[in-house]
Amino acid sequence: MKPSFLIAAPTSSSGKTTIARGLMALLTAKGYRVQPFKCGPDYIDTKFHEAVCGRPSINLDTFMATPAHVKELFAQYGEHADICIIEGMMGLFDGYNRDQGSSAEIAATLEIPVVLVVDAKSAAYSIAPLLQGFIHFRKDVRIVGVIFNKVGSERHYQLLREVCDDLHITCFGYLPKDTSLEQASRYLGLDFSEQAEQSQLVKLLEEHVRWQELLQL
Repeated sequence: MKPSFLIAAPTSSSGKTTIARGLMALLTAKGYRVQPFKCGPDYIDTKFHEAVCGRPSINLDTFMATPAHVKELFAQYGEHADICIIEGMMGLFDGYNRDQGSSAEIAATLEIPVVLVVDAKSAAYSIAPLLQGFIHFRKDVRIVGVIFNKVGSERHYQLLREVCDDLHITCFGYLPKDTSLEQASRYLGLDFSEQAEQSQLVKLLEEHVRWQELLQL
């Protein structure tokens, strides 16, 4: 089975869009055929995905489509790809009715792992109970690792890694605080119209995220 995973977050504005698109760009630049997907009826992020990956990004939505149809779309468009990356929406368990129609439901339907993006600004070990709750909330949703966003220093990152060690969950790395990326952020996501910001994002992810391990998912 080819590598496939869903990028999600505890809440909106955690950085999942930035990291999802950055990983798509990084892996595409490495020569992988990346098939992008987006949870929910979002037609803005999909255009950015297509620009980065050179392939149409497909919406996966269990509110307007059946789980069987979602599985068919995932299999059809992922067939000739090397890796499939799904960008979640809102918080992981946010749906139209509790967690119905949520990113978590998509992950459970497709039986693929979840990588959680956590905004670590102004937090350290207090993230432990947050992650503990997310990891064990639904048994059919498999959170396999974390990427931290807005990490202030190497010491800050070491404190966050201790959280993952104590919870026995993989820490795939982090994205440091970077004012250029924050300035490039626009309404409904990161503005990729500026090539410099995209190049900087890819550079930071390559340096600080163990992206090779994501290919094993």
